[in-house]
Amino acid sequence: MKILLVEDEPKVAAFLQKGLSEQTHAVDVAADGVLGLRQALSTPYDLIILDQLLPGLSGLEVCRQVRAHNPAVPILMLTALGETDDKIRGLDAGADDYLVKPFAFQELLARIRALSRRRQDAPVQPQLRLADLTLDPVSKVVTRAGQPVQLTAREFALLHYLLRNQGRVVSRVDILEHVWETSFDTGSNVIDVYINFLRKKIDKGFEPKLIHTLVGMGYVAKVNEV
Repeated sequence: MKILLVEDEPKVAAFLQKGLSEQTHAVDVAADGVLGLRQALSTPYDLIILDQLLPGLSGLEVCRQVRAHNPAVPILMLTALGETDDKIRGLDAGADDYLVKPFAFQELLARIRALSRRRQDAPVQPQLRLADLTLDPVSKVVTRAGQPVQLTAREFALLHYLLRNQGRVVSRVDILEHVWETSFDTGSNVIDVYINFLRKKIDKGFEPKLIHTLVGMGYVAKVNEV
């Protein structure tokens, strides 16, 4: 397995990297949340092991953002925060499992095996289609009329959300909660900016137009009936 370990304690990181490597896993280490998020979004991993207390960006925020962009990758939160509320926050942020420090290394290996089995047994995510637009959530490939469309990670997440809700109007708040998973000033135009980015890549030069604005209500991905 290719594993990303996001851990800021050097001794813990070195111990885990050595132990997991001896189990034939390939392990990349990130020492802070910002670097961990960057690596998680740019490299395909089979598993992410994530501390909760990290410099730069908290493990919870890393988990939320990774989960928004990659619903399938298993995330194991490994942290000293062991209260019930801490576990609930970690699982609600998108972690698949939660292990409290100090821990037995054999238990960690058992949990990794369980997550690996769960991933192998998971159903394949179907491609999403609307007219001649296709989005593959696994390969992250988007095409329109058979032509590849290059999207940023945020644009892909926004299009994925719109297509999962095609035909249904989604509000700006819905998009902020499910795509950004953070709060902005409701007067911010960040949603409009990214909708325009998508339109230029998805709709410009193609018919029918698929991304629509309903003034005062939100946005919808659909084929307008003639």
